[in-house]
Amino acid sequence: MTLASIERPQNRMPIVTLLGDAGMGKTRLAAAFPKPIFIRAEDGMQSIPIDRRPDAFPKLVTSDDLWAQIKALLQEDHDYRTLVIDSVTHLERLFGDEVVKRDGKAKSLATAMGGYGAGYQAVGAMHYRLRKAAGLLNERKGMAIVFIAHADVETMRSPDADDYMRYTLRLNQKYSLAPYVDDVDVVGFIRLVSYVTGEEGERKKAISTGQRELVCHATASNISKNRYGITEAMPFGEGENPLAALLGQTGQSVQIKDAAEPEDEPAPVNPIFAEED
Repeated sequence: MTLASIERPQNRMPIVTLLGDAGMGKTRLAAAFPKPIFIRAEDGMQSIPIDRRPDAFPKLVTSDDLWAQIKALLQEDHDYRTLVIDSVTHLERLFGDEVVKRDGKAKSLATAMGGYGAGYQAVGAMHYRLRKAAGLLNERKGMAIVFIAHADVETMRSPDADDYMRYTLRLNQKYSLAPYVDDVDVVGFIRLVSYVTGEEGERKKAISTGQRELVCHATASNISKNRYGITEAMPFGEGENPLAALLGQTGQSVQIKDAAEPEDEPAPVNPIFAEED
């Protein structure tokens, strides 16, 4: 290694995690990314009108299907510009079922592989493998990556503040969460724009017009972040992608609408797709 190897890293397409409660429009927002192809652990595309429904692989039955579909995107020529994984929450269940089944004696993930968290660690390793495979598509094929996750609520216990609750991804927080939060460019929480009404002393009511907004800056109420300097919640409507315009206005020059051209040669087989021990 010499100083001659130093270079300025180039821009690339974003890697995004979208989370929210059921019915918040996670799948529809992901479908608004450029030329998407869906890998489906669940069948959430019925909410998109058939004339605007994007292409998708067959619904996953096993994790072998997942690796085969990603390998096809890496090795074959195509014009897809976004990979959507719908959803990592359902993949957690699929991975967990396979770990328990492989054990043969375990009745649950908690007792799989000898217990003591080993089953959960095995599931977490499969999530890391998925994140690495998606990273290869981002690097070699210039594809944006969108991970969809269902939301859950967790209690945060801080050493210097009172306990509070926040929205998080519905995954094992110790072993499965990090690949979709620590190692992505955007974690976006989709929520309804709501208002609380009621006079003093009366029971308060939350009402909403149905307007959605995407929160991807740090807040105490939910997991969210971004690497593009976005500091405000972004309202969006049906078929709109609030990130498409804003990512190009944050000083990073990252344009979701402009993807790198696919490589001329198919990407070589990577050890990530090798059979796990």
